[in-house]
This record gives sequence, structure tokens and C-alpha cells, in this order.
Amino acid sequence: MGADLFYEYQLLWLAIGCLVALIADRRASQSRRRLAAKDSREERAEGGLSASGSASALAALTRQYLVVYAIVMGADWLQGPYVYSLYHEQYELPERMVAILFVTGFVSAGLAAPLIGVWADQHGRKRLCLVFCATYTAACLCILVPFLPVLLVGRVLGGISTSILFSAFESWLISASTSHALPQSDLSTIMGRATLVNGLVATGAGVFSNQLVGFTGSFATPFIASGALLLIAWVVIRGTWIENYGGGGGANPEDKGDPFQLARLRVALRIVSDDPRLLVLGLTQTCFEGSMYLFVFLWVPALQEFSLMGLLPLGYIFSSFMLSMMLGSIFYTFLAASSSESSLLTHAKLSSCVCAVAALALAVSVTQPDERARFWAFCVFEACVGMYYPVQGMLRGALIANENRATLSSLFRVPLNVFVVVSLLTGVASARGAVLSACSVMLAFSSIMTGAFIVSRVENAAPSGRL
Repeated sequence: MGADLFYEYQLLWLAIGCLVALIADRRASQSRRRLAAKDSREERAEGGLSASGSASALAALTRQYLVVYAIVMGADWLQGPYVYSLYHEQYELPERMVAILFVTGFVSAGLAAPLIGVWADQHGRKRLCLVFCATYTAACLCILVPFLPVLLVGRVLGGISTSILFSAFESWLISASTSHALPQSDLSTIMGRATLVNGLVATGAGVFSNQLVGFTGSFATPFIASGALLLIAWVVIRGTWIENYGGGGGANPEDKGDPFQLARLRVALRIVSDDPRLLVLGLTQTCFEGSMYLFVFLWVPALQEFSLMGLLPLGYIFSSFMLSMMLGSIFYTFLAASSSESSLLTHAKLSSCVCAVAALALAVSVTQPDERARFWAFCVFEACVGMYYPVQGMLRGALIANENRATLSSLFRVPLNVFVVVSLLTGVASARGAVLSACSVMLAFSSIMTGAFIVSRVENAAPSGRL
């Protein structure tokens, strides 16, 4: 194998591994469904649905959510490999200015996050998802203009859109599953499949964006394609989703006197401060997703720094990362389905383990100057990302009440964005190793705290039937 085709061959091997894992997972799922058919019917009957009715509701909700999820994540991932390159290489902005643009996005996301969560709970999750399609499309248009004020506006819109993407969509799904009286096992299945679909879409988006850039010679074309997908998502959401709200959502006369929902925010803060498990949940989100966002900024220069191959095939590398994420999501589905413990305990243990492995992967990437070793360490980190999203989603579904779900999910993003902004302002161009090392330490700390405050409490509460 030629050295210049290293990444192409890794992409091929990862694709084969994913195909084998998907086939094995499908057969295992069919076997589990046959063995658990009787128990499943009884569980659904207790929830107020017949087995056939629940199966129909599950299929309908899965289809409604995954179609939209695939489109919006495809739009997001099309941009993934080329945000840094568009700013730094095509627009020739210095790396410090690129960092400022990234910081602008995270600051806007942090400032908007609490209000977005409140508005989603109060005025409707579907409505906020429609707003996401509009604001993210506008962000794509702004990034096509190589004029710094317009680029900054685009980053502000992108930050707001990111806060909506990672709070309102998941909150809509969990609330919809509750409305259909679906059991936790079905919600876990949908979330696992969503991460799997995310990996498939991201892999295709990476290859497609690589081809787009190669064909047009411009790093901007993936953003045009992203905007087109977002318009399609707006049409699909408007036509297929039913609105749902948090507690007191919908028409509420008191909202007119409190447009920023400060009372609701105070209630959410009190709920978090009174429950150490929620504090740890927020800590995990800050540490893991903060590390993930910094990784988006750092992986290109971190690999390019020791590259002997010239210009890296960024789209293929990105697709390799996404295939790794798919393998992580498949592994999650297998572990969640085969566990004999309660759903909360299983996912708390998985959260602790995922943070620990991610910490180790980033530590290896810092200590290894070899480009290939770094690549595989980054692949392991992405596999942890594939497990993290369904694990964290299930924990939020179990620990956060529906009436405040989007509010608290968005509230957790405030320290997350502060962490990312502070890290970017340290000067990552000269401190990449230090930033990755700090991420590794914080992930390890999060793993320990999850074990101490969630896993241990659930285990101690289990004998008395409390969670």
C-alpha cells in the first residue's frame, strides 16, 4: 500500500468493519425481538397500548424523527471538514482570527442557550426546530461572503442554531415517545439508531463534500449544499411533526409579562442545584461536548503538523471518523440491549466508561507524534462520540422531567460554551497539546464524578426501588 493512500485504505477497512457490525447487529436484534416478544407485549400493554399499536407508534415515530434527523445532521456534517480550511486557506485569515470566529459562535451559543431551551419548552419544540432551519440557512449564506463582519454574523447565527440543534430536537423526540406511551427500551432503540444514521449520513457527507471541493475547487460549495438540505428539512418538519411543549407550554397569559422567561430559568436552576446527579450530568456535557468541539478545531492542524503526505484528504479522514462513530453507536446498541440492569444504571455506567476511554484516546494523541497513531487515537475518540449521544440522551430522558427538559438541556450548554471559549482564547495554535491534555484530564474527572454521584446512588437506591 502506498503511503499516499493510507487514509483511503483506512476508510475502506473501517467501512468493511461497519458493514460486518451492522449485519451482526441486525441479526442479534431480530433474535432479541423474537426472544423478548412476550415480555415486550406485556410491557406495552401496561403502558396502555396493544403490542401492534405500540409497534405501529414506534415505527411511525422512528420514521418521523430519523428522516428529519438525517437531513439536518447531513446539512451540519457537510460543513464539518471545511470550516477551518475555508477561513484559513481560501479566505487567508490568520489562525488567530479563525479562533476568534469560532469563539464568536460559541459565545453566541452560550448566551442564547438558556433562552432557547425556555422558548422550546414554552412555545413549542417543533417551532424552534423550524427556526433552526431558517437561522442555519442564513448562517450558510453569511459564510459565503469573505467579509469579516458578515462572517461574524454567520458565526452568531451558527451558534444560535447549534444550541437549538442539540436541545429542541432531542426534547421533541423524548416528549413524543412519552405521548405515545413507548417504553424506555424503544426510546433507547430510536436514539441508538439516530446515532447510527448520523454516522452513515456524516460518512456520506464527508465523501460528498470532498468530491464537491475537488470538482469546484472551492471550500465554499459544501455550505451551499448544506443550505439546500436545511430548506428540505424545514418542509419535512412542517409537514410531518406534531407540536409538543414543556410544562405550561402553549398559550400562557403570564408569558407576556416575562418574555425572557426569567422565572422559568430560576426554577430550572433550583432543580439543578438541588440534585447532584443533574450537576454531574451538566459536568459531563461540558467536558465531553467541549472536548468534541475543540477537537473539530484541532484535528486538521494536529494531523497536518506531522504529515509526510502533503495536503491531507480531509473529506476521507472525516468519513473515517464518522465510520468510527457508527461503530461506537452499534456497540452501544449491543451493550444497552444485552444489559440485565436497570436502564438508568446501565447508561450511568456507560457514561463513566465512555468518558474514561475518550480521555485515554486524547492522552495518546498528545503523547504520540506519529501521524498514523494520532489518526487512530482520534478514531477511538470518535467511537466514544458515537456512544456518548444515545447514552447522554437516555440519562437526560430519565433524570429530567418533561416540563423542563429543553430548558435544562440548553442550560447545560452555558458552561460548555464558556469552557470552549476559554480554551480557544488560550491560543490553540501554540498550545494544541495543552488543550488536548486539559480535555483528557477533564474527561477523566467527569468519569470519576459520574461513577461517584450517579452510578453509586442508583445502585444504593435500587434495593428500595428508588432512582
